[in-house]
Amino acid sequence: MNDTINQPLPQAYHAIAEETRQFGFTMPSDVQTCALLRTLAASKPAGRFLELGTGSGLATAWVLDGMDGDATLVSFDHDDALLAIARKYLGHDKRLSLVLSDGAEWVHTNAGQSFDFIFADTWHGKYLLLDEVLAMLRPGGLYIVDDMLPQPNWPEGHQEKAFEFVRRLESRGDLWIAKQHWATGMIIGVKRCI
Repeated sequence: MNDTINQPLPQAYHAIAEETRQFGFTMPSDVQTCALLRTLAASKPAGRFLELGTGSGLATAWVLDGMDGDATLVSFDHDDALLAIARKYLGHDKRLSLVLSDGAEWVHTNAGQSFDFIFADTWHGKYLLLDEVLAMLRPGGLYIVDDMLPQPNWPEGHQEKAFEFVRRLESRGDLWIAKQHWATGMIIGVKRCI
């Protein structure tokens, strides 16, 4: 088995990827991560989806591609220039709400919301405010993170943060997790129905 994606890419993928490259953003989600996101998104018909860290919208495009017509996705980022790329290519999709916001502010303001699928692709919901974000996950809901294998762009000391994050996930009684050596290293969690 190889790691090549031999299924159609989302319609806007190449345009977003090219504009992201021109912008100089060096931390977009890779194609393998995105393919898994699309596959998992398809398992939540009429679901409520949350993406913490839109970036330029590469992963967003894949999540939307897997969602059905009755699902909705909220995606936020603090960088308006990157969000502008996502708006340009994905803003027409009525299922999507793109929000310019600081992560902590968004999480605190929306604490009462609940979601079937959470992709935490920024510090908030992963290294910061983990408990608050997992409180938003419905029973049976998916919690997904990437970049858990050592990356060349990790700052000094980040590996220890990643180990501590994994330890925190493993110690939770309300979440089943599976650690994957796929793409940049993914963890998929499911909120237990207890």
